[in-house]
Amino acid sequence: MTNHRKQQFKYIIADFISSVGVWLCFLLFRWLVYEGKVFSMDTVLIPAFDFYQPLIIYPLACLVIYYLSGYYIRPYKKQFYQEFQTTLLCAIIITLGAFFVIIIDDQVTSYHRYLTSIAVLFGLQFVLSYIPRLCITCFTKQRESNLRTFTLRDSKQVDTFIEEHLATPYDEVILELPPTTNEQTLYNVISQLYPYHIQIAVVPRVYDMLTGAAKIKEIDAKPLIRITEHHASDAELCIKRAMDILLSSVAIVILSPVLMVIAMLIKYDSEGPIFYKQERIGLHGIPFWIIKFRTMYVNAEQGTPQLTQENDPRITRIGRMLRRYRLDELPQLWNILRGEMSIVGPRPERAYFIQQIMTVAPYYCLLYKIKPGLASWGPIRVGYTDTIEKMVERLNYDIVYMENMSIKLDIKILFYTINIILKGKGK
Repeated sequence: MTNHRKQQFKYIIADFISSVGVWLCFLLFRWLVYEGKVFSMDTVLIPAFDFYQPLIIYPLACLVIYYLSGYYIRPYKKQFYQEFQTTLLCAIIITLGAFFVIIIDDQVTSYHRYLTSIAVLFGLQFVLSYIPRLCITCFTKQRESNLRTFTLRDSKQVDTFIEEHLATPYDEVILELPPTTNEQTLYNVISQLYPYHIQIAVVPRVYDMLTGAAKIKEIDAKPLIRITEHHASDAELCIKRAMDILLSSVAIVILSPVLMVIAMLIKYDSEGPIFYKQERIGLHGIPFWIIKFRTMYVNAEQGTPQLTQENDPRITRIGRMLRRYRLDELPQLWNILRGEMSIVGPRPERAYFIQQIMTVAPYYCLLYKIKPGLASWGPIRVGYTDTIEKMVERLNYDIVYMENMSIKLDIKILFYTINIILKGKGK
């Protein structure tokens, strides 16, 4: 388990235990104050009928809200004011949720009891969750100097660094290459480092300073361009993943009859398997197997990979219809559920074509910071790409999407994609 995962685990365990403590303290408060059990502790020690179910559900609900807030994404180098703000906001949301689910059912004769219950629950939730978090963060701040940071000052060191990394993993790599280093070399180095799940930062040059690319995260730290950091907020990234799981699960269930019909048509139309698996490059530059409905004849591509052309004879009769309405992409819902893809994101490409793209646009590796997607702004603007030039054009749109990524933009792209599918404008 990496240091990153260990630190995340510490916060999750602390939050779970504190949430259990909050619920037990709140129950004790209700028993002692509102049920007059001050001198009847036997009724407190003997669980009520609904004691165990809320004791499990409440902490799990708290963890879900904490996850959606994005608190667990960056377990290191937390800022105290952000931690306070996030914990306070989560406490408000949890308290309001508990009120509408639990407290509102209380048989009361005065709203004073409602307000008191809300105030007590909020106080318990905030204090009992914030103190353990603060202790972990303070302890971590003292030990963050132990994080293994490597400063790379010569691009020729990369192979040596990777050999060392395999034996002793680093947490962050800072690229401080000579000013004469060209972009091709810089992005090649970044591309090689991405698969190791480490933070990558670049010491900015004068132009980067002037354009605002360099960011100051801490007062006592030098400004850096953090390649692996997202422009979307941590909360948006977590909500995006939650939406991926929810939408893909629902879509698989609802579309299962359609998927079965398509499978039968493919089997009837031509010999070969129903599904087609192909290796693509995904998050952090790591390969994964993308799943599609087979739209070409078996062994249609032998030797050198080929792009699909207009009226491509390799495509089957059913395959042409599936491509037109992009129904061949539906099995990728499974890739989304597995976490290899997202509903919205840049289309994943094969390593063979990525190498060709990088000779023209070496910054392709910047896409490795986000998951590839089923729907993307690039195909909306460019359509199917049958040349390297179109691939580069699509890449540029995907870079713009990445720099402006948000839940609102994802929803807009999804609706545009659905419109294209309904009109049969796929290739």
